[in-house]
Amino acid sequence: MSVPVVALVGRPNVGKSTIFNRIINERLSIVEDTPGVTRDRIYSRASWLGKEFRLIDTGGIEMSGEKMSVQIKNQAEIAIDEADVIVFIVNGQNGVTKEDEDVAKILYRTKKPVVLAVNKADNPEQRENIYDFYSLGFGDPNPISGSQGTGLGDLLDEIVKVFPNDDKDIDDESIKFSFIGRPNVGKSSLVNAILGDERVIVSDMQGTTRDAVDTKYHDEKLDKDFTMIDTAGIRKRGKVYENTEKYSVLRALSAIDKSDVVCVVLNAEEGIREQDKRVAGYAHNAGKGVIIVVNKWDALKKDTHTMQDFENQIRAEFQYLSYAPILFTSAIKGQRLDQIPELVTRVFDNRHRRIQSAVLNDLLLRATSIAPTPLVNGKRLRIYYMTQVAIQPPTFVVFVNDNELLHFSYERFLKNQLRDTFDFEGTPIKILPRKRK
Repeated sequence: MSVPVVALVGRPNVGKSTIFNRIINERLSIVEDTPGVTRDRIYSRASWLGKEFRLIDTGGIEMSGEKMSVQIKNQAEIAIDEADVIVFIVNGQNGVTKEDEDVAKILYRTKKPVVLAVNKADNPEQRENIYDFYSLGFGDPNPISGSQGTGLGDLLDEIVKVFPNDDKDIDDESIKFSFIGRPNVGKSSLVNAILGDERVIVSDMQGTTRDAVDTKYHDEKLDKDFTMIDTAGIRKRGKVYENTEKYSVLRALSAIDKSDVVCVVLNAEEGIREQDKRVAGYAHNAGKGVIIVVNKWDALKKDTHTMQDFENQIRAEFQYLSYAPILFTSAIKGQRLDQIPELVTRVFDNRHRRIQSAVLNDLLLRATSIAPTPLVNGKRLRIYYMTQVAIQPPTFVVFVNDNELLHFSYERFLKNQLRDTFDFEGTPIKILPRKRK
């Protein structure tokens, strides 16, 4: 199930960053009362009334060297492309400005719901003085104060009311997987090679893919349905799509949300970059199945040690992904591409694996005999029993005498015991301590 995306849109200095921070309850970004202040975070997870969503502040996507009017236009278009719900923020103390009207004209083109928020309505008099904003044509204005936090609950109520219905996903039993990675690692080439046709335009230039298409297909060999989520599909409208790393990360986050299994694509010619590790970290933290795909393997000069050396480098750089299988491919040559759906299926099954409690407690007995529980400050950890409480990813609860005594090193030992006994390749697993009452 995909997580709804909510985008905050508006001209500079209407308070988008302040509202962003209020909603996610953290001060993640730099906020100053100056238009166009550069910020360090533009997206985060949030929830309201038990409904999770991803929040984007389009004001954090800046195009250096562009006129402010062009930047506003591009940011609004990003919201139209990416969001399920758009929150159009205006400044109640300034009234309706020409820039507000310009943003409104862009938003008229979308069929997605637009919720109008009038910020800086800091007192009752200002909250009453919002009627001019009906002229923007987006229904009832919602008076809020980002600095004081007033009105945000009512605004969030309006936002969750118009979230898309997930009923269309209920009957879809296909395995959903995506290719994520830096520009020009070959994501679209892999999509095309697996499908056997030119579904997306591919060239050697970064950012040339035009259409973001989730492609459903049937694998005759495996007799299974798959949905491939193409994260490379960025409609090329200008510099924002070619040069903004934050925007490409946003696309990856959206794809990860919709995926059961994420294929982290590396470019064999360029090796491992910092951005590779950041993007892979998002998939790991989301609890998704992960496969590391080293593409353009045909372009390397190789000897008998090349593959093992590259694998060793991956294991050193991606230590948190020690469970992820590695596949060396070439989209151009078709090398090992038939193994991708097979591996995706296996990781999908492992992510849904359930283990009976009796079997888990036999494992626990063996594990504690191999490595007795640690003594912490004169107090010994006691583990009474273990049970599985969730899948996607597999999650286990261990009932203990004191949560604080389960050190991460012993937790890692228990995870290794689980992996040695059962096939959890490609999926993270979680162990949660609970104090027995």
